[in-house]
Formats: sequence, structure tokens, C-alpha cells
Amino acid sequence: MQNAGIMNVRKFEFKDRERVREIFFNTVLLGEPASLFFEGKDIISDALTLYFTDYEPQSCFVAEVDSRVVGCLIGAKDRVLVEKTSFDKIYPRLIWKAITSGAFLKIKNLRFICAILVSAVKGEFRLADILKDYPATLHINIDKGFRALDIGTGLINAYLNYLKSEGIRGVSLATMSEGAAKFFEKQGFKLLYKGKRSYFKFLLRKVLPIYIYAKSI
Repeated sequence: MQNAGIMNVRKFEFKDRERVREIFFNTVLLGEPASLFFEGKDIISDALTLYFTDYEPQSCFVAEVDSRVVGCLIGAKDRVLVEKTSFDKIYPRLIWKAITSGAFLKIKNLRFICAILVSAVKGEFRLADILKDYPATLHINIDKGFRALDIGTGLINAYLNYLKSEGIRGVSLATMSEGAAKFFEKQGFKLLYKGKRSYFKFLLRKVLPIYIYAKSI
């Protein structure tokens, strides 16, 4: 863990875009990089962050330590709009990019894609409509070495205050990390659902839990 410096939480700016993409790529799998399961940094970074940084940047925040961005929260006021925009505009572009770049021909990528499809067939992505009272969503990632410094708390508080000012009644999120689950419980989020995700079993040799948390605002 790094020594605590001067921490500042502020709204996302376009100049932060590449740094946000880097943080998410490097920490997406339980704090480890996406390169463990997928070759194609731009494709994964787009899938993780493009909607938030390019379509709804006003709902995103970054945390700086000594003027360097070390953590970020990318959020949206309407998760249904996130899904619609992603399926209509973002995913088709990503599929085309993967085809033209040869990403679909890489063994590592094919193993991950097949694992995702198997999980879908098993019904692991089907959820009851438990989120209707929690329209907003968020994803939060922090650089390794800068965790446990209250950076996550600062980001959450800034985002919740923003949602309140926008008249949003609730927010939900998903995590596969037990440590993150405990963190969100400390922030006042309540557990709505616990399931499983098996698509990383080929890599981690275990099935991961999936936790869905929500908070009224």
C-alpha cells in the first residue's frame, strides 16, 4: 500500500479518459489485469468504460493522490439506458473491431468467449426484476497500492451526493469480490441477490460469487 498523500475527488474530465481506461483494464479481474483472460486492450477497455466516459461523463468521478488519478467511479443515472446504448451502438462496433483485428482468432479470447456463452446458457445472467427502485448504477476501481486509503469512500460519497442532486431515487451495483462486498455494506448498501459466475473457472479454477447491492438515496 502506498503512503497516503493529498487525496482529492473531483468530476471526471476528458483528459482523464485514458487513465480511467488504464485503471479499469489493470484491475477488472478481482484487482488483476484483463490481459489474464483477453488479448485486445482497446476492445476490453471500450467494453468496460466507453459508455460512461463518452456518453455520460457527467456521472463519473476520479480520485487523485498528489495530483495523480489513482481511482475512478464511472456511473450512470439509468442502467436501462446503459444497456440499450451498449447493445445498439457500442457492442456492434466492438464486434466489428474484434473481427477486423483478429481478436476472435486468439486462443485466449476464444476460451473466454466460450466460457461467457456457457454461463449464459446456464442462466447465470438472468435476474428477477429487483432493480426497478434502483435505476442508477456504478463501477468503481482503484489502482493496486492505493486501496484501504478511504479513496473508495470518497468516490462513493461524491457520487451519491450527485445522484441526490439529480433526483435519482436509488443505485445498484454488482461485484464478484468478497472484499468489495464488505466495503459496500459499510457504505450502507444492502444485499439484494447472491449468485454465481462460472466463466472465470477456466482461469481461476473456481466459481466466483456475484453480489448485487443497492442503496436508496
